[in-house]
Amino acid sequence: MVSAVENMAANTSWSALGKATDLRNRILFTLGLLIVYRLGTFIPVPGIDGVALRQFMEQAGQGIGGMVSMFTGGALGRMGIFALGIMPYISASIIVQLLTSMVPSLEQLKKEGEQGRKKINQYTRYGTVFLATLQAYGLAVSLEAGDIVTDPGMFFRASCVITLVGGTMFLMWLGEQITARGVGNGISLIIFVGIIAELPAALAQFFSQGRSGALSPAVIIGVIIMVIATIMFVVFMERALRKVHIQYPRRQVGMKVYDGGSSHLPVKVNPSGVIPAIFASSLLLLPVTISTFSGNSTNPVMSWLLANFGPGQPLYLAFFTVMIVFFAYFYTFNVSFKPDDVADNLKNQNGFIPGIRPGKKTSEYLEYVVNRVLVLGSGYLAAVCLLPEILRGQFAIPFYFGGTSVLIVVSVTMDTIQQVQSHLLAHQYEGLLEKSQLRGKSGGKSRKKRSPARR
Repeated sequence: MVSAVENMAANTSWSALGKATDLRNRILFTLGLLIVYRLGTFIPVPGIDGVALRQFMEQAGQGIGGMVSMFTGGALGRMGIFALGIMPYISASIIVQLLTSMVPSLEQLKKEGEQGRKKINQYTRYGTVFLATLQAYGLAVSLEAGDIVTDPGMFFRASCVITLVGGTMFLMWLGEQITARGVGNGISLIIFVGIIAELPAALAQFFSQGRSGALSPAVIIGVIIMVIATIMFVVFMERALRKVHIQYPRRQVGMKVYDGGSSHLPVKVNPSGVIPAIFASSLLLLPVTISTFSGNSTNPVMSWLLANFGPGQPLYLAFFTVMIVFFAYFYTFNVSFKPDDVADNLKNQNGFIPGIRPGKKTSEYLEYVVNRVLVLGSGYLAAVCLLPEILRGQFAIPFYFGGTSVLIVVSVTMDTIQQVQSHLLAHQYEGLLEKSQLRGKSGGKSRKKRSPARR
């Protein structure tokens, strides 16, 4: 039988959006902050020679054009105030989460609830400032070395560092505000908007290659079919579940006896979502950017990085795959699905898995199930993310077709739509409660009116 909640969710329509005032305000708030982000990508850093920057980015586009443009929304190509994007914050989050699982004091902070979470977020912000300062100073020095600055010197370096670090911290604040007061995950939506904003230019470049004869019509049609198939595959895998059967015994509350019931614990094939792809891309972004901006350098380390960690290189693909698999397991067991916590919650609710004892045995069984499911989930993530690298190496297809960009767009879209539907469902619940209260009041009045007649 279909439950009342599932029935309401199935009957939820977008026409209810006009009645849900709080949800409409959240959506408008989110759109407003995302527009602010897009406007900031067009505000240039002071002291930049626009013509020289454009020529330099055309030459460096093969090295960093795809990945950097995806995460910054084209801000780096225009050297806007958001040129560093949100990547320093993501890198700091990676470092803090790794330290949390290894340092006992940080692990204890994580268990202290809201206060511990605030402290860890504070450490993440400090790390963001530190990483953004290093990257901004390196970028300022690289711009001076490339003769892109109109008036090089310490004043330009200081102004560039302050502007870029301030832009990154402002983006971090925007993401937190969207998460708290808007709809969806703010950081993911900022990356999502950056991808969508650069998509028309990538499509124009792709079709211009077909008009010039660089790509045959068969390749163009094949790529379109492949993108549609990839989107369908990503949607299917993101919705795939492994259901673990849960049994609840008969229980007595006061003088009433409630019959036992059964339910299931959903374990997603990809519990970590798009986070492993973003984390792995952020780690690969730093050496590729450094090697590209210092491509004219004779430093053997930079030459080695450029030769082995450039897009499409075997070592680059191998490291990318390993990082995706590692972060898929790490993020799942440390953030999205903790077997010990799930087992404790089931035990507190008197639930159990048939044939498995509550407590430690349940935790071990859940860990075994999630490990097996993640073999498929991490393999799917790696296969989808490696797709654009292979296409770029073989057919010179723009970066935005398939792979990490499609994974981010589809995952963020599904997550945001799910949150919107949750708000609509909550609005329907509130409407039902208000109606029931009004009926109760009217029923009471009618009984009072009929009472004299019964005497």
